Amino acid sequence: MTSGHETARDVMSTGAECIGAHETLDRAAQMMRSHGVGALPVCGPDERVTGIITDRDIVVKCVAAGHDPSQVTAGELATGLVWVSADTSVEEALARMEEHRIKRLPVMDGDRIVGMISEADLAKHLPDNQLAEFVHRVYGGS
Repeated sequence: MTSGHETARDVMSTGAECIGAHETLDRAAQMMRSHGVGALPVCGPDERVTGIITDRDIVVKCVAAGHDPSQVTAGELATGLVWVSADTSVEEALARMEEHRIKRLPVMDGDRIVGMISEADLAKHLPDNQLAEFVHRVYGGS
């Protein structure tokens, strides 16, 4: 287990950059490549996070479906937003990720995104047995 006092802010990666909902998926893919990430938060015109888009979303829901990534916007593909506040405990963040079977979790401070928790972040902060349990629940569907 973690120390019990760690928060989402303690384990998240900082610098999560939003892509505008109006931007195209080819631009989203370029941003992912340049930042070395597999997901981006999607923001509306007011800079509020409205969803998240993953590299897998682009491949499966756009390219494999025969759509042109230069013609589909991030907002069209963004999935519902599951998030935690920066002060949420790591245990609660894990529970949220397991409940929704997601591998990336935006961390918010008020209306602003301040980071993202990914499997890589969890691997750095969790003991092996807790990480294995998380992977089993998210991928195994138990």
